[in-house]
Amino acid sequence: MPSDRSRDEQTARQLRSEPGTLLERVAIAVFGFDEHDRICYWGPGAETLFGYGSEAVLSNPGAVLFPGPADGGTPGAAARLAGRGRDEGYWRGRVPARHRDGTVFDCGFRVFSVSGAAGRSVVMALASRSQELDRVKTNLAFLDALFETCPIGLVMLDEELRYVHLNQALADMDGLPIEAHLGRRMGEIMVTSDDGAYLRMLRAVATEGRTVAGTLVGMRTLGHPDRDQVRSVSFFPLSQAVGTRPGLGGLMVDVTDREQAIVEATAGRQRLALLDRATAKIGTTLDVNVTAGELVAAAVPDFSDASVVELVEWTDEPEVFNPDLPLVTRRIAAGTVLPPPAGELVSGLEFVTYPPGSSIHEMLRTGRPVSVPVNEEFVTRTVVHQARARLLIDSGLTAILMAPLIARGTVQGLTMFGRSAARPAFTEQDLSLAGELASRAALCLDNARLYSRVQDIALTLQRALLPTALATSPYVQVAHRYVPGSHITEVGGDWYDVISLSGDRLALVVGDVMGHGVPAAAAMGRLRITAKALARHIQEPQDLLTELDACALDAGIDLATCLYVLYDPTTGNARLASAGHPPPLVLHPDGRVETVDDVLGVPLGVGGSPFLATDIVLPDNATLALYTDGLIEARGQDIDDGLEALRAELRSTADGPLEATADRILANLLPDPPGDDTVLVLARVRRAP
Repeated sequence: MPSDRSRDEQTARQLRSEPGTLLERVAIAVFGFDEHDRICYWGPGAETLFGYGSEAVLSNPGAVLFPGPADGGTPGAAARLAGRGRDEGYWRGRVPARHRDGTVFDCGFRVFSVSGAAGRSVVMALASRSQELDRVKTNLAFLDALFETCPIGLVMLDEELRYVHLNQALADMDGLPIEAHLGRRMGEIMVTSDDGAYLRMLRAVATEGRTVAGTLVGMRTLGHPDRDQVRSVSFFPLSQAVGTRPGLGGLMVDVTDREQAIVEATAGRQRLALLDRATAKIGTTLDVNVTAGELVAAAVPDFSDASVVELVEWTDEPEVFNPDLPLVTRRIAAGTVLPPPAGELVSGLEFVTYPPGSSIHEMLRTGRPVSVPVNEEFVTRTVVHQARARLLIDSGLTAILMAPLIARGTVQGLTMFGRSAARPAFTEQDLSLAGELASRAALCLDNARLYSRVQDIALTLQRALLPTALATSPYVQVAHRYVPGSHITEVGGDWYDVISLSGDRLALVVGDVMGHGVPAAAAMGRLRITAKALARHIQEPQDLLTELDACALDAGIDLATCLYVLYDPTTGNARLASAGHPPPLVLHPDGRVETVDDVLGVPLGVGGSPFLATDIVLPDNATLALYTDGLIEARGQDIDDGLEALRAELRSTADGPLEATADRILANLLPDPPGDDTVLVLARVRRAP
């Protein structure tokens, strides 16, 4: 079969293997031997493999393609190959071959005999480099092993997303045998809740050649209809050989456990973050209601859809919980993000009664948080009133977590957290978090409760020690005000008194014991009572302060101020002495304001310094203003500025009613809330006939 085509023509018309075939991966040489073992056909692949053009080998002995004995080859290799083809009809094996450049390489051969119409026979040979064949064989063996033993799900789909091939690992994931997949569409085997987004993604891979790598997909399969799975999927288009249909290949990894671990770790971090935020928010004040509100604000909506805080209304001492008795609580804080009627449910009731045997009783008996579903049994056991029970059923809450508020061994109350069906059910970790929140809140509430008790005692003592009714005089009109400070400094040592003396005389006293709380209130009461007793026996104000100073030293009162004014209406004279107290102001009828600061003295309790007195004459309708430092001292303000503001207020109200003047001064000068206790005494005087 000699060929008379030119080399250029042959090259231009060479046949190329179709894309994606094995021939594209391995170079195949095709040539033939005639009956005399001469080369009678030479294909393009042979030229590539051996390096000879057709004009150089055609009609030449086949021995030119093989090394001789000097090259370590086998004598008559070409004749042996041709003979095998004629005698055996088909033979395959490996024989060393020689390239035109003299290099020898291992070559795999397939030889077989071909007979023509005229009876002539030709031995055709197919040859490839052995190393290329080995590579292909290795790859094929790897792919076979991969499909059979790989723990990752492997799948081949056609363009209609029907199963063409899959491995056992994927079949196990789906819970169906391999045969149950073949020919069925993927949408029949697995169900996703993404409105078809997953299948649309696969169609784009098949039709548009897109590649998807590591996409997470949640699904359930026909073989495991009750098990949620999360898979990491990767898909790629398959190369399309001529005459074959398009499709796609894919890998699937079940990452359900990994994703669940990630979700749980994320939830754990969120719980810790919530606990940190709650710790920073809860207990910023010593107010029970504020503390309870801080607990609710920390829980809603980050932890729950609704929350309430209730304190137990103990009827007697000791405060011991008895599970056999009804429990009465007072709801002091509530909040929800759910629509009506949830708002009415959590905030529409102040006092709540729980019957014995309720879930609340069980929770307080064990002292541990519990989670219960909102069902008929829970409602029947826990809610007394039918209207409230209906509100609970209609509120949208599906689960309630209850945690006791216990501090120092005493049940303070309880807190409840509610979730709707839109949230997951409470877990053991949520119970632990709720217990931690309740424990911290209980301690803060107990501190606030104890502080409130101390404040109540101090307020009761202070109110008992302050005058309930001041002495009156036809010649002196008095307006007096006492304003406690803010909650932290609610009880202080400010005091005042008006004492009636012989001869129509009147004594005005204002004092201030440094500090706050019960000790300050007790010291204030002692000084006020002592001053009132001394006023009836001691004529001179400076002598009275001397005795009062001795009393303060004996009682251990470290620091207190006092201003004592003795007014005689027959002369209009006011004699006064001061123990470190802010100076009194005199508003004259013409609107002029005078500051009486001739004598200041040292505070009571210091000792060792004499007190002095000074006299002033007060005209008719003059107003004497006595006060404590809470009226003129404020954070960020100089005391002189405060004193000038008080003088301005007095000037602007020269002719006004005394009671209204007192109210206006306090409203304009005191901050909201007041930072310190404040006393204001206004005395408008006139002379006796």
